[in-house]
Amino acid sequence: MIDSHSHIYCDAFDTDREEMLLRAREAGITHIVMPNENLESISRLKAVYDAHPQFVSMTIGLHPEEIGDDYHEQLQTMHQMLAEGTMPFVAVGEIGIDLYWEQDKRDEQIEALDTQLRWCKEFNLPFIIHCRDGVAECLEVMDNFGEPLPKGVFHSFTGTPADIEAIRKRGDFYFGVNGIVTFKKSEVKANLPVIGLDRLLLETDAPYLAPVPKRGKRNESAFTAHVCNFVAAEMGVSPAEIDEITTRNACELFRLNNNL
Repeated sequence: MIDSHSHIYCDAFDTDREEMLLRAREAGITHIVMPNENLESISRLKAVYDAHPQFVSMTIGLHPEEIGDDYHEQLQTMHQMLAEGTMPFVAVGEIGIDLYWEQDKRDEQIEALDTQLRWCKEFNLPFIIHCRDGVAECLEVMDNFGEPLPKGVFHSFTGTPADIEAIRKRGDFYFGVNGIVTFKKSEVKANLPVIGLDRLLLETDAPYLAPVPKRGKRNESAFTAHVCNFVAAEMGVSPAEIDEITTRNACELFRLNNNL
């Protein structure tokens, strides 16, 4: 089972990271993809990767909520790191659009997303998109790309089935499902048949969004198993089948087979 999106490098795990990773292994997690947030977080990702190079993978990108006055400089430095090729990044992310809290950086987020999607083509990498109240803007960037889009995943996607269908018209993308799907009032489970098993990835987004029955606690990669079990019940298949299919999907998207 692969946790395709987990911030296990953040300070929420500084006191028990090794114990947390052991719990993940014991729960059946075989690999964890760590999405980057900004320039400062890259060194934290690298430290976890250096300690567990066969168990975790790194990505690089500027999160839309991290778009500040220096975002051009951050993007320039990240691009240089990709060009140097000295760090084994498996994707560009997490990038995207987030207009949930404020809209004053909308244009900057659109520009940054366009720039980073073009890195995917330049360096032959998939993307991880964070899209919150920004489906129209993400589609705008994709429609202006002007050439075949790279592969990628819309992580923690909480849009409507119609949103998913609109996104899939632009490319054969994946969708990450996490603990939100288990929440009582969540509408994400209605998305599962629209997504389909062949386009589904499991994730935690740890330390956030812990699934039922762990809701309210710090999330961690071991809890991927709870998401797996819930999705299996909703889709009428066994947890083993969800495990097998989503692991295969993650390996294909992030080219993880050499790491497993």
